[in-house]
Amino acid sequence: MVFLPIIESSVATPVRTRFAPSPNGALHLGHAFSALCARDFAHAQRGQFLLRIEDIDGTRSRPEHVQAIVADLEWLELVPDEPVRYQSENVERYRHALDRLNALGLLYRCTCTRSDILAAQALKPVPHGPDGPHYLGTCRNKDIDPTKPFCWRINMAEASAMSGPIQWTDLVAGTFFADAMQFGDVVLWRKDAPASYHLAATVDDAADRISHVVRGLDLFAYTAIHRILQQLLDLPEPLYWHHPLLLDDKGQKLAKSKSSPPLSALRLAGQDGPLLIDNLRQGVLPLGISLSSA
Repeated sequence: MVFLPIIESSVATPVRTRFAPSPNGALHLGHAFSALCARDFAHAQRGQFLLRIEDIDGTRSRPEHVQAIVADLEWLELVPDEPVRYQSENVERYRHALDRLNALGLLYRCTCTRSDILAAQALKPVPHGPDGPHYLGTCRNKDIDPTKPFCWRINMAEASAMSGPIQWTDLVAGTFFADAMQFGDVVLWRKDAPASYHLAATVDDAADRISHVVRGLDLFAYTAIHRILQQLLDLPEPLYWHHPLLLDDKGQKLAKSKSSPPLSALRLAGQDGPLLIDNLRQGVLPLGISLSSA
């Protein structure tokens, strides 16, 4: 791939990357590109490329989507170098991490519903971050009835104070200060499912010995949250590469929520998967698809 970042030979070896889709819908061309970036980066360094299925959202994860993900990657010849991993097998791992953060006094129960949060945000000015308006901390210092449905939030001000200044490095964009305060008190354990994306992905990357997190630019800002969690949980610090995104003819990133054409339709239509991947590798994109700027 012509735009793979160059890394120094002295970095952690072996290089290990992962592609971690959620089985809540069909993969699209943007997923293929992300898997290609992770796979080519690892193999360029004689490392390993892993597949992790993020299937802990019990209300949306579907077995048929898992099967389609595996079939799509086999068709594209982006086969992982180790057996497929499933987050649903790691819930106790996430619970242990949550308990450690709770023991540090950094978590609190929150019973607020979406309507509660919107109503509170309408009453006074609210800080905004990459995820939109911040949660105002309504439950932060309240006595919560543990028999009611609740999620666990992290007190980000206390977490940031405890962790101290933290930096992280993107191989293309450079070094940044991990300012997790821009997100406010994010949810780490949901009411309707186990660990949030932030906690699960961070814990799994450490357990899977991921040396380089290769993912899209749309996840760039969230690295601040993940670095705070790594510091608090005494987890190793990976390096990062946030690759460009594939955009549709309106300049919007390809996404399941936008019903971007699924890879399975191309596969079932008999298209040549390896040829598609080689074209992506060379920067030859289908009509109407463009690459975002880095």
